[in-house]
Amino acid sequence: MKHWHLLAVDDEQVNLEIIREYLDDPRIVLDLAEDAAAAWQRLEAKPYSVVILDRMMPGMNGIDLLRRLKADERFRAIPVIMQTAAAEPEQVREGIEAGAYYYLTKPYKPEALTAIVHAALADVEEQSAAARRAEDQAETLRLMDAAEFHFATLDDANRLAGLLASLCPQPEAVAIGLTELMINAVEHGNLGISYAEKARLKREESWEAEVRRRQLLPELAGRRARIGMQRAADKIVFRISDEGPGFDWRHYLDFDPARVFDPNGRGIAMARRMSFAQLEYRGSGNEVWATVALKSG
Repeated sequence: MKHWHLLAVDDEQVNLEIIREYLDDPRIVLDLAEDAAAAWQRLEAKPYSVVILDRMMPGMNGIDLLRRLKADERFRAIPVIMQTAAAEPEQVREGIEAGAYYYLTKPYKPEALTAIVHAALADVEEQSAAARRAEDQAETLRLMDAAEFHFATLDDANRLAGLLASLCPQPEAVAIGLTELMINAVEHGNLGISYAEKARLKREESWEAEVRRRQLLPELAGRRARIGMQRAADKIVFRISDEGPGFDWRHYLDFDPARVFDPNGRGIAMARRMSFAQLEYRGSGNEVWATVALKSG
């Protein structure tokens, strides 16, 4: 059985015990820290998959600790779930700018915590798998200047994302972005799963089952998405398209404080901020161009 190592940081012992109770899962190994100093000691002692961080703490508060984490290359990729009673848009925006892409508002129910933790862990797993695939395929793919692939399933998207990211200077970051855009093409584009439906399915932990169910429907079974790659001297451009009607992509280019508490909806903004030099949607939103800058020399 695979185990996930999580760190919860909160100056209130009762809150730490609540988190321990809510995350009573044999797959999760949970460590606790009552302040930023103790949290930093634990982070330097062992690797963690996710950090659950209280915003309001004496001394170094959660935002300050988050900024320190994201400034340190060792910990930059760890997803941080910010738990807070400070849920005003400007306060949430401050946390987003510092690097908290997952949020919980106190007080929360057990299912809210488990849903957001599982969403963060799923992102970690996707990123890790994409990085492994990229490393395996890097040498062969570097011979390629242009290519086009079609894909229909989540597995297809994950495999291709890792494969194509190996062409780029920072394959792990690019793999994250390509995975998000390609999964979006499958689930939202070709299969018509709406934002609200995905949020509900993620909370119920039935999203992947619903994706598989829809892929068997006669009216959807033949749909394919496509990704093309074109390499130039200074950049690589990826073009992803699907057979859906498109969507209003403008709402998803940036992190929206109104949606940050949902278990989904951050993928496009994460891709734009972390993975690509440029991200451009075209037409109705069923085609997106993602550009990766290549290092000179």
